[in-house]
Formats: sequence, structure tokens, C-alpha cells
Amino acid sequence: MKKIKVAIVGYGNIGRGVHCAVDRNPDMELVQIITRDPDRVKKHVKKIPVYAIGDFKKTADVAILCSGSKDDIFGAASGIKSLKKRIDDPDVHGQGPFFAQYFNTVDSFDTHARIPAYHTAMDHYAARNKHTAIISAGWDPGTFSWERVLADAFIPGARHYTFWGPGVSQGHSDAVRSIQGVLDARQYTLPVDAAIQKVRDCANPRLRACDKHTRLVYVVAHKGADRKKIEKEIKLMPHYFSEYRTRVVFITESEMAKKHSQYPHGGFVVATNQKGIGSRALLEYRCEWGSNAEATGNILTACSRACFRMNQAKNYGAFTMLDLPAAYFSLHSKKKLLVEYM
Repeated sequence: MKKIKVAIVGYGNIGRGVHCAVDRNPDMELVQIITRDPDRVKKHVKKIPVYAIGDFKKTADVAILCSGSKDDIFGAASGIKSLKKRIDDPDVHGQGPFFAQYFNTVDSFDTHARIPAYHTAMDHYAARNKHTAIISAGWDPGTFSWERVLADAFIPGARHYTFWGPGVSQGHSDAVRSIQGVLDARQYTLPVDAAIQKVRDCANPRLRACDKHTRLVYVVAHKGADRKKIEKEIKLMPHYFSEYRTRVVFITESEMAKKHSQYPHGGFVVATNQKGIGSRALLEYRCEWGSNAEATGNILTACSRACFRMNQAKNYGAFTMLDLPAAYFSLHSKKKLLVEYM
């Protein structure tokens, strides 16, 4: 079996989750890690070549982008400013468009409001280089996106609701860590029980984002940092906290290590028919992850298989998980899928 060669870009929690997932898939092999801090990563990874972002090798079939959504994947071009070959459009920045010039790519870009603009940029850079890019993959956006679309199709006129948590959001925590003066952070998303009950009772309530969730942020600040300024910047951050009731709690490094070293998460999508339209119907999909990073890593790795297959079929440009056949994600043959999974 010819193995799919995978590169990991960014070696934080998600990158390590992808590394574990690749090792569990017999049709894949990790051939390189690309990072802003190769010396640090080399201390922990002994058998895989580690390169700086400006010094990678074009040896992978798929590059899985594991950097942050806020500034890295599609934002301030963090980590690629010094490269000689630049993205030609000065209005488009980020590791996503940059690496789409060199590899087929998979990423978990999760800033929902910016996905359409990101798709446009990635479609341009991937297609013109005959590459395939699977964007915004994971469990939300990703598998939850599937459930929202299917619920809308299977229950005509349905109203769908998405609840996250209780658990740690990787993307939101990373966004807080990008604030000046923040040493470390964990952001917990907490669903509102009263809102969940109304939905499950098929009351079809109209709920704003802040009606469904609250956000709790634990922050370790650098010594001497302006805590009031940090708290204000967190609460006003668009796409992340500005729409929600957010509580910020400052703690010590030791407290963070002792009480918040795990990254559990989960959530569910619920769809119900509107009153007076047909018989009562409710569809609910739930997931529960002991490790958000490992869950996302597993999904991104399956998506890299689908990405490789799409590229082999000459499907170039940007796609989401909604565009892909379910069989493309699977290691199994069509016969086995028909016999054991249908």
C-alpha cells in the first residue's frame, strides 16, 4: 500500500493531536513538521524531520494546517512575513493561502463569520496550483455542519440549534492567548440549560447567541500586565466574545496547570419542526470528546485522506466537508462499507 505522506504545519495541541491520529492510520505517514519554533519541537520529536516555516520540503501529499484561526491561518500572515515568495494579493494573508501554493491542504479554520471569504481565497490559490484544499474541517465547523444541513433537508421548515460544551474551546483559548499581556488562557463554553430545555420541548424559540451560551475565561497574565485592559479586550473581541456574556477570571500558572490541563469538549445539534407544519419531529446529534485536540486531530487526518483522493480525481480548489463523499474519509473498501456500514 502506497502511504499518503502528511506534513503538519504548527505543533501545538492540534498538531500533536494530528500526529497521534496519523500514527493510528496505516495508510498514512508523517514526513515532516513545519513550525515557527523548530528547536523546541525537535526536543520532543526525534524521528520526524522538523523545519522552520520558511525552510520546508515539498515532499508531502497533504499538509494539515494546525495553527490558530484568528491570525495564523487567515489573518496577519503570522510566521511567513520573511519568506521570499509572497502571496500576490496584498489583501490576502495567512498560512492557508500561502501553503495552498505548495501542497494540498486541510485545516480547521473555525471563525464562522469569515469562512466565505476564506473559501474564496483558498479556492483561488489552490486551484491555480492544481491543489485541493479542505477548509474549516473538524467537529464545528465540520461534522456539526453536516448535521445542520441534513436536518434542514430531512425536516422541511426545521429550525436548528447548536449548543457547545461544557468544554474548552481551542480556537477561543488561542484567540485570548494572542492578546498582549496574556501568558496562558482557557476558555470554557457553557450552554444555558433553560434554552436547551425549550428546544427539546419543540417550543421553537428564537434564541440569540448569548441566550444559548455563556463564556468563562481563565487567564494567566504576565507580571505587571494591565488586567483591566486584558479583560476589556477579551469581552470586546468580535466573532469570539462580543456577542456573549463573558466572565474573565485571572489565576496563577500553577492553578492553570493543576486544574485546566485537560481539553474536554462536546456539544449537540438539535433540529425541530415549526409548530403547525406536519407532525412533531426532532433530530439530535451529540458528540462528547475527552480531548478536543485529539478529536479535531482525528477528523483532520480523515479529511487528509479525502483531500488526497479528491486531488487524485483532479478536483482542484477549495472544498468543505459538505462537498465530500462520506466514503472518501474512510480507510475501508467500498465492499466493506456496503457490507458492514450500510
